[in-house]
Amino acid sequence: MKYNLILLLILLTNTTLAQVTVPERFWIEDSNFEEKIKEHHIFGDDDKLPIVVEFWASFNAENCFADWDKIENAIYYRVDLAKAPMAKKKYKVRMAPTLIIFKEGVKEEMFKAGLDLLLPTNLSEVQGAIDEINTASKF
Repeated sequence: MKYNLILLLILLTNTTLAQVTVPERFWIEDSNFEEKIKEHHIFGDDDKLPIVVEFWASFNAENCFADWDKIENAIYYRVDLAKAPMAKKKYKVRMAPTLIIFKEGVKEEMFKAGLDLLLPTNLSEVQGAIDEINTASKF
């Protein structure tokens, strides 16, 4: 019994640590989705940052994109699939998590979870896509 209790505590701790809390200001839903992906955060005359949107679901919270706060030169938002059925349908999101990078409201890149519900990407790949989008938009 003692070993079962220890095992249960370990499992609960790992599940809790795997989930990442995202502050409320980063959450969007259908009512403000289009506005947010077309948002302009201007740092220069024509520098508009890409918008990274993570489509998230509570049933798969432990597989969220945990490095969201390390993204550079982009704006991050998270959307609960249950609160954005129109966006889910429009962008053909079938699995959570799914990351979509938008530039001025246009979908530029998409990273989606497989049947195992794991996102087959990491911060380096996502940041590389962001950097490529930022470089391409300078021309």
